[in-house]
Amino acid sequence: MTYLNNYCETTAFFKILTYYRTRLAAMMKHAWLSYKTHAWGANELRPLSRSGHQPSVLGQAPLGATIVDSIDTLYIMGLDEEYNAAKKWIEESLNFDNTQVSVFEFTIRFVGGLLKFSALSFYTMFLEKAEELVKAMLPAFATPTGIPRSLINLQTKNAMSFGGAPSGCSVLSEAGTLHMEFQYLSELTGKKEIRSAIASIPRPNGLFHSYINFHSPSYCISHSTLGGLSDSFYEYLLKEWIRSGKNDTEARQLYDLSFFIASHFRSLLLMLHTYPGMSSIYFSQHFLSFSPVFSNPGGMFALGSQNNQSSEWFQRGARVTETCYKAYTSTDTHLGPEKMVFSPHEFLSVDDKKYYLRPETVESYFYMWRFTKDVKYREWAWEVVDALEKQCRTDAGYSGIKDVTLSGSPKDDVQQSFFLAETLKYLYLIFSEDSLLPLNRWVFNTEAHPLPIRGQVDLGPDIWPRLSV
Repeated sequence: MTYLNNYCETTAFFKILTYYRTRLAAMMKHAWLSYKTHAWGANELRPLSRSGHQPSVLGQAPLGATIVDSIDTLYIMGLDEEYNAAKKWIEESLNFDNTQVSVFEFTIRFVGGLLKFSALSFYTMFLEKAEELVKAMLPAFATPTGIPRSLINLQTKNAMSFGGAPSGCSVLSEAGTLHMEFQYLSELTGKKEIRSAIASIPRPNGLFHSYINFHSPSYCISHSTLGGLSDSFYEYLLKEWIRSGKNDTEARQLYDLSFFIASHFRSLLLMLHTYPGMSSIYFSQHFLSFSPVFSNPGGMFALGSQNNQSSEWFQRGARVTETCYKAYTSTDTHLGPEKMVFSPHEFLSVDDKKYYLRPETVESYFYMWRFTKDVKYREWAWEVVDALEKQCRTDAGYSGIKDVTLSGSPKDDVQQSFFLAETLKYLYLIFSEDSLLPLNRWVFNTEAHPLPIRGQVDLGPDIWPRLSV
């Protein structure tokens, strides 16, 4: 695809981009129709078994997570028949059964998914479903501090902590990654109880501990990081500032302070290990490719620097995005590992060989493309498309793989809902015009569902033509 460098904005050039988008829409259609045929109504698809998959974080009831997660991607790609089937299922069949779910996962996937489509389509049904779900989760916030417990049964309203969390504690990245969806919903509905629920969640002054006590204003374990357990909390400080029309100045100040502190303590960003003869060897989890400090600096750093490409953080973002690219191209599959080892300057080796169809690296490419217009990010993105087709495609959808170092690796038999919600969406947007969901009007939640920036999008029944305004 390097020949793109030699093209101007000619008719032939736009035909090439149309071809890439058509290919990606075909991938989306294959993933969607496979799910519809073999797992309709289940949360996810097992493409090898050709059956439904119910991941524990989404509960054991078939709540159609893939349908809710996918509907805006279908809409954006113009897959009208598939979109109409998803819309009909949500309208007629989505209900919140007697099942225990993660407050965090249901907020970013279901509430975010319903709200984004309420904004895109102005169907009030989506807004009503989002409000219904949030009200069902509000008992999780009934703690002495207002910090929510991690799990709730949507019918019995019994709330509890994750088994792996310390007693009386919630995970920071989960309890603190609710502001965008709850705040936006409260603005649309005027419901004070929704706004009050998130008002009690503390915003740390600097770096907060990874586990927070919902019984008293204290921490549970003396552990701070900007990676797993905390990453999306800091992401949402930045994104809620953007979504608020830059009115939530407290969120921006806390985001800047956390980055200032983190820049002086590298061990807070990464899991530090020492090997004989080598100094400063770091483990990076794949989802850290999205963490505001390490993993998707191409996205968060660019957003945080407000597209000031000369800024230190923007340049760090570009460098680490390139490290992620090198990690992908270093493997036989040209897909990135779940965990990798690298020095401060280069990728070294794979530590956890699995690939779960994750979006974080292509999300970095998306933001870096939007902000720099460097064609290499489109080239890198298409390399991912080729790798997905060669390594992950099956006759019935797409599957994660168990070993990125082995071409033709055994597959894990799960088509994650975020593959349709995030990975394919970001890839499609990379090959689309900036006028499709422009970043000065829309901000993506952590599940890639776009929410309108306050004062920038005039919501109404004919919202679709204005997506490009």
